[in-house]
Amino acid sequence: MAARRTEALRVLHRRHAPWLRVRLARRCADPDLVDDAIQDTFVAVWRDAHRYRAGEGEAAAWIWTIAIRRLISIMRGTRTTPPVTPLDDAHLVAESAEDAVLVGVEHGDLGDAVARLSPELRAAVQATVLDGLTVKEAARLLGIPEGTVKTRVMRAKARLREYLA
Repeated sequence: MAARRTEALRVLHRRHAPWLRVRLARRCADPDLVDDAIQDTFVAVWRDAHRYRAGEGEAAAWIWTIAIRRLISIMRGTRTTPPVTPLDDAHLVAESAEDAVLVGVEHGDLGDAVARLSPELRAAVQATVLDGLTVKEAARLLGIPEGTVKTRVMRAKARLREYLA
């Protein structure tokens, strides 16, 4: 039984760790923090596999929820604002229209302004604007009430207007 669980975790890790790394790296340029979040995520998946309800959504969404919460917790613990990933030649050609937009957001004036936001405000903006989640989905993802998501997005937009003025 333990061998099957171990193999199942290996399969989940092979399938999901690469895209988790990419998505988390868009939120935090410190690869060590991203690695810590991924490791914590799969430890949590191992420990809490019984909490996953197959009929309520995709496994990837459940794993993403754990991963983003872990990253936010780790970032709060560091008390620093992670830098935006520097643009290099490998990033000059975007793979899709979405990637092109994200590169522009992450590496332009807006990216600098978003990086200045507190981790809580930045997470709310990233979940609702960049990831396109509804307020309800973002609230569930971040583990906070819907009203708190709305307030944080409103505060983030006000700060972004100040930073970009």
